[in-house]
Amino acid sequence: MSDPRPRITLLMLDVDGVLTDGTIVLDANGREIKRFHARDGLGIKLWTGLGYQIAIVSGRTSAAVEARMAELGVTTVMQGVSDKLAELERLCERFGIEPASAACVGDDLPDLPAMRRAGYAIAVADADPRVRACADFVTKAPGGRGAVREAIEHLLERMGRLDEVLRRYDVP
Repeated sequence: MSDPRPRITLLMLDVDGVLTDGTIVLDANGREIKRFHARDGLGIKLWTGLGYQIAIVSGRTSAAVEARMAELGVTTVMQGVSDKLAELERLCERFGIEPASAACVGDDLPDLPAMRRAGYAIAVADADPRVRACADFVTKAPGGRGAVREAIEHLLERMGRLDEVLRRYDVP
């Protein structure tokens, strides 16, 4: 388990099962449709608004992910990634940080190697039991239902910055 007050500057998010509920919907033309939760979007904006980095790392490729992340201003979107651990290492090198300064949110077996290497591992509530077992924190919300927002607020609370964000919205 990690330091109780992590110093996280990079948040790496999976997509299917984390930012979405994991359902893959294809229309009659084979185009993928994804459903994202608005609260997760605000959480991402809160995180990046504090100057922290965010990276989307998915094993699949989807135009819907590109569109949603562009809408949120997320520029580090890596899709079709078969080795998430190697991608975490590349991201840390790119941002000039150690893996100890990265948090990784996942839900299934392909996320495990990166979660184990990151400084702080987060699993969504409905993650595979082996993923939940390796996590420093497990959200109460399932993937695609506000889990990312919960994870971000958890990290900000642990880092002593949540009150700063809440004050912007007149939350005591």
